[in-house]
Amino acid sequence: MQPISQEKIAEFVGEHINEFHQKRIEKLKGLKLNKVLKRKNPYLFKAKNVVTAEQLVKGILDAYLSSQEEGIFGEFLEKLAIFVNQKVYNGQKSSAEGIDLEFIKEDVRYIVSIKSGPNWGNSGQIENLKNNFNPIKP
Repeated sequence: MQPISQEKIAEFVGEHINEFHQKRIEKLKGLKLNKVLKRKNPYLFKAKNVVTAEQLVKGILDAYLSSQEEGIFGEFLEKLAIFVNQKVYNGQKSSAEGIDLEFIKEDVRYIVSIKSGPNWGNSGQIENLKNNFNPIKP
């Protein structure tokens, strides 16, 4: 194990956080109001007392961006975790589908799927995750 300094982690974040913000901007640029409106329940807006176009657009943009940010930030955290693990345990990004990281510590091979947030998956997603590990089990 090789320790990593807080400065190295801060340096990585400083170099890569702009990617997070750039992806947010790209998602907004690609947003089409007609496409988003097709997936929205108009009765929900009525129930929430949305009465102006400004309220409608702001609500849609806020909800859209929030859901996109979770995925984009999750990707950023995955890159950070792999970076730290590479420095500490000489780990690497996994080539296996659905697996993010592989490393060896004290002669034990670790296979990791990185998830962020407290509610990262439903039962079907958890089952898929388990299935992703099957091909690489010894």
